[in-house]
Amino acid sequence: MAEKSADSIAEVFTAFLKLGLTSFGGPIAHLGYFRTEFVERRKWLSESSYADIVALCQFLPGPASSQVGFALGILRGKSLLGGFAAWFAFTMPSALVLLAFAFGATAFTGPFAEGILHGLKLVAVAVVAQAIWGMASSLTPDRERAAIALAAVAIVVFVGGSFGQIGAIVLGAVAGLWLCRGNGPALTGHLGFSVSHRLGVIALVLFAILFLVTPLVATTTGSQGLALFDAFYRSGALVFGGGHVVLPLLQAEVVTPGWVSNADFLAGYGMAQAVPGPLFTFAAYLGAVMVPAPNGLAGASIALIALSLPGLLLVYGMLPFWDALRLRPRAQAAMRGTNAAVVGILGAALYDPVWTSAVLTPRDFAVALAGFLLLTVWKLPPWIVVVILAAAGAALRLI
Repeated sequence: MAEKSADSIAEVFTAFLKLGLTSFGGPIAHLGYFRTEFVERRKWLSESSYADIVALCQFLPGPASSQVGFALGILRGKSLLGGFAAWFAFTMPSALVLLAFAFGATAFTGPFAEGILHGLKLVAVAVVAQAIWGMASSLTPDRERAAIALAAVAIVVFVGGSFGQIGAIVLGAVAGLWLCRGNGPALTGHLGFSVSHRLGVIALVLFAILFLVTPLVATTTGSQGLALFDAFYRSGALVFGGGHVVLPLLQAEVVTPGWVSNADFLAGYGMAQAVPGPLFTFAAYLGAVMVPAPNGLAGASIALIALSLPGLLLVYGMLPFWDALRLRPRAQAAMRGTNAAVVGILGAALYDPVWTSAVLTPRDFAVALAGFLLLTVWKLPPWIVVVILAAAGAALRLI
């Protein structure tokens, strides 16, 4: 029996390592890769069961594709170890690439290297604009949700920082309860996970303890390591609507206090578009380039684990309870409002810090617009757009 379980975990690791090396295109594309690999080809689960898992992960904060992969690993590996095997195999390839970039980026000197880094900032403009374009069409399809998105922009602009972003998310949930009832199809289906209610409660309690206690301990002890863990853990706990939304949250946590320069932040975010796997591996880059220690490999490890951990704890904790909760109309209405607020948060982030730091001349605007059209009209993979815009940035510096 133990040998069979080990074989299942090895199968999970191998399958997700392949996807971690080849899954370009962001979280929505990842969900498509998962469906093809695990529903159609490997037949690990049915179409309806896969849809149930996706619905759960869309409901919770965190990186949806990583959470879906984690849940699939638990399902196939029949244990929490299977979930961790799936997460590690899917995450590590892109995390290692971004870690290598962090160590090598400081060696970039001269006009050519500076141009490449500026081109990566312009990639961030194009990718965030594409995310807003796609999310707005699906998450704000009516006047009510468009109004919630606009209110979220106002809150982020006038309040600023992480408080503004949290306020916008809370506003979205409250407004959704009022305005978004009945605005969407009802969810159906059944989840077949064997996670006990006791383990689910333990995971949810651990999530809450880390969220509430860590900032107090970090402040009391003055530990930079705990402060780093807390900043990334809180960001991961508040990311609704997909990986791109982590941009303004992390910007408020690491750029505002001066841990990471805005130029380094945007260069790393642009590079994150060139790698397969989850966007949350951007955390490995940020942890490595931190000015205060811990940084380097230690900082990268702390940041990556802290950013991913809340989403994984929430998925594991909610598995035994999701069947009942997901069918409640009020819960569905709150999430529709929250998703609309996400569009507004991302829209505010497109202007500051992304646009204000990257688009400095009319030529920059033309390059960023070209990248946006390559992504949205020509449907090129993001890594190809990264190569094109990095080359364009270098060429502009040499002209």
